[in-house]
Amino acid sequence: MAKRALVVDNDFFFVAFLSELLEDREYEVVKANDGKEGISKLKEGPFDLVFVDLIMPKIDGKQFIRFVRGRYADAGFPIVVMSATLIEQMDKIEEIGGDYYLAKGPMETMEEHLNTLIDNAENQPFPDQDSDIFFGFDRLYPRLMTSELIENTNFQTAILESIGMGIMVIDKDAEIIGANSLALEITGKPLEKVLNRSITRLFPPEDKTRLIKTLHKIIDNQTLKRLILTTSINAREIRVIISVLRVNGEVGGWIMAMVEHREGDS
Repeated sequence: MAKRALVVDNDFFFVAFLSELLEDREYEVVKANDGKEGISKLKEGPFDLVFVDLIMPKIDGKQFIRFVRGRYADAGFPIVVMSATLIEQMDKIEEIGGDYYLAKGPMETMEEHLNTLIDNAENQPFPDQDSDIFFGFDRLYPRLMTSELIENTNFQTAILESIGMGIMVIDKDAEIIGANSLALEITGKPLEKVLNRSITRLFPPEDKTRLIKTLHKIIDNQTLKRLILTTSINAREIRVIISVLRVNGEVGGWIMAMVEHREGDS
């Protein structure tokens, strides 16, 4: 049986390069353009190796890895984390949660690093503390612009976690592509039970039709800034505030804010 690899990355040229290298090593390669598609492609497993970039649209690499660790804890494949920003995130390695790490660099230097990494991953899928897990880091130095971008991203994440209400990001197909910790607390579900699932699954059956109509209504009527509905989740009355997510002027989905509605609230 051929070895199989899943490559999750929105960099078309790097995916083509990595796929060719893996195919030369007799791997069957399954490709995904972002973390959302990557989660769907996991169903096509089993896989022997999974490669994932950190910075991607919709569901990023960290969320993807968290999903895999929760849903496929016993799958038996190592996760190779790839990014051109790894050198700036060395203090976050444990939080990222990969098994091996590849710092992206010039293509002409990548083939040797990748072949060595794959050799190691094939021989020791889950490395111990003495194993070499970092590849491609030679002659790379932190860049001020990249460090500032990561710092800004971390700041935006901190805002979402501190905002005082549950926040969910819904894609155009009504599937969830992001949730802060309070949203997960309200729904009573871990991230791996939420990502790539239809938002309607979180609502009781009697409210699903009303939710769908609300999602359509706020898309169709551009004068509306938000719509509010009340539902019951885990025996708690929850007020849900829905607004349209616009990316570069185009509809990208919805933002859903959730807060427990207590007696006496206006």
